[in-house]
Formats: sequence, structure tokens, C-alpha cells
Amino acid sequence: MDTHGLSRAPAPDAAVFPPFVARAPWWGGDLQTLRSVLIRRHATLAEYPVERLALPLDDGSGDRLLAVLNRPAREAEPARPLVILVHGLTGLEDSFYLRNSAAHLLALGFPVLRLNLRGAGPSRPYCRFQYHAGRSEDFAAALAALPPPLTAAGMVAVGYSLGGNMLLKYLGEGGAAVPLRAAVSVSAPLDLAATSRWMMRRRNALYQGYLLRAMRREALAPGAELSADERGVIRDARSIWEFDHRFSAPRNGFAGAEDYYERNTARRFLDGIAVPTLVIYALDDPWIPAPAYLARDWRRNPNLVPLLPPSGGHVGFQGSDPRAAWHDRCIARFLPAVAPEGRPQREREQ
Repeated sequence: MDTHGLSRAPAPDAAVFPPFVARAPWWGGDLQTLRSVLIRRHATLAEYPVERLALPLDDGSGDRLLAVLNRPAREAEPARPLVILVHGLTGLEDSFYLRNSAAHLLALGFPVLRLNLRGAGPSRPYCRFQYHAGRSEDFAAALAALPPPLTAAGMVAVGYSLGGNMLLKYLGEGGAAVPLRAAVSVSAPLDLAATSRWMMRRRNALYQGYLLRAMRREALAPGAELSADERGVIRDARSIWEFDHRFSAPRNGFAGAEDYYERNTARRFLDGIAVPTLVIYALDDPWIPAPAYLARDWRRNPNLVPLLPPSGGHVGFQGSDPRAAWHDRCIARFLPAVAPEGRPQREREQ
């Protein structure tokens, strides 16, 4: 039993998960990625009770993170842990991958909270400042601000892409003290500097242009507290590296892009993770380079369960079962194994 009174089961072996088999005609990393970007079939969540939460941050800024909570149509008995979903770069609560994961988990009886990071989506009007790849203190403050009845059966978290990097950093910083039973990262950039350089390759010009336009819109949206110089830098940046070097890094107290990347990159924190954590990544991801995953000796930390199929793209994983993405099926298999149904033993005994 950990310091928060929540039983943590050991991480399961990777062999218990289904293999990834791409669904025709989405073969290869680019098609897997583009399908997810272009064919955004948002799952309907209308049948699930919904509630808006505003979570204050504790840094004196006055910023608040907005989140949307959906509960299962029928409460499970015994209660299941709350699943917190964290979006990636330029994402928000209604990003298609968050909605699809939420629908899959809600149907299985899990309550689901979709969190908007600082300055993202509905959080933008309530935030003077902006999230970044390593702003794990915001995530810690959001967890602490959740109503106790909502978290009584425990919490687990799933982070996607840049949100996955932030989540892994948070887990490694906190070790056994984090109030989570388990976690999952999907398509996270373990090496931020290598990912920034990877995106600047000619073959990724369309991807980088797409992301950079979205980053500009997000950073300049009404509510952001920016100087005239910062607005000019945001508009003029011609690469993600330049955006981070001239805006993200100095705005958040880093010496430049390389300093920002090195101090916040997930690979530095993996050995400190003390809760069962599923790490999902496709080796043909066109956005995130594979070497950081391949060079890692995953046996060094038995709490980490790597699922590294040769194909799947970036947050794609359109597999043989059309009802749910492969990563959602793996998440649904992982969570009951490491976060069993029911309230903590301490509560049942009272």
C-alpha cells in the first residue's frame, strides 16, 4: 500500500496485449497519422452525464484549468478509478483522440476527465500564461484541486504526444508519492530536441507547417498576456525549434530551445517512475523519432511496460477492430490489471 492508501498492482507483461495489425488501406506511419488528422470522427458522448470543472493553479497567477467530466451512464459497482486524459500540442478537450478514448472508457464504466492544459481550448480565457512540454507542476496542482469524492476510488492518467512527455516527467519527478495508481503515454516524444530536429526534415514540412499554424493560433488567442515583441516572435517563427527558442523558452525561464528541451525531456525521468506505466509508441511514427525508444533498456524500470509495434503512426493505431483504436483497446486492458475495480482497501474496512 502506497502513501495515498491506494493498492498498486504490478505492471503486466507486454505479452498480454493484442498485436497491432493495421486496417486497410491505412498502411504505414504517414497514412495512419493522416487518417487521424483528416478523418476526425468524434465519438458521441451525449449519453454520459457531463460536468464542467474549473481547477485553480497554486502559483499565484490566478490562472485556472478547465476540464470536462463525464460519468458512465450507469455507475459501476464497485466504483472504478477516475481516468484523466491529457491532450497533446495544440490539443484540447474535444480533440478527436480524447473524445474517442473517453467514449471507449466510459462504455467500460470508468468516469473520465478531459483536462485542458494552461491556455489550451476552453482554458484560454482563464489563463494569462501557456502550457509547455514540461509544465508538470500544473498537472500536480490540477490533481490536488479535484474534489475528493471524485477521486475516492483512485486516479489514473493518460497523456498523448506532448501531454505524454509532460505526464512521464511528472511521474518521474514524484516517484512513489504521486497520487496515481497507473498511467499511460501514447506517442510521447521521449527526446524533445531530437523530435524538434526530426520535424525540420524536408519530408515533414507539411506536418511542421500544420503544427506551427496551430501553435500560432493558440498562443495569440484572446486572453493571452503577451508583449508586442512576443507577438511578433510568434508570427515570425518559421519552425517549431525557432518558436520554442524565441518564445517558449525565454517566456518560461529557459536559456533557449536546447535548455528548454533538455530540462523537460521525458527520457531524463523514466527511471524515477514508480507506478505501473504503459508506454505506447509506433516505430514508424513520422512525428517522433524512434532512437530514444530503441536505445532505452526498458528492463531498468519494471514499472514501465513498452508497447512498440513497428507500425501505427502518430496517435493513429487504426487496427483490425474498427470499433476502437488499438491504443484504446490496450489502455482498456491495462487499467483493470493495475487499477482494480473497487475502492481502496482502507475505505472498505472503515
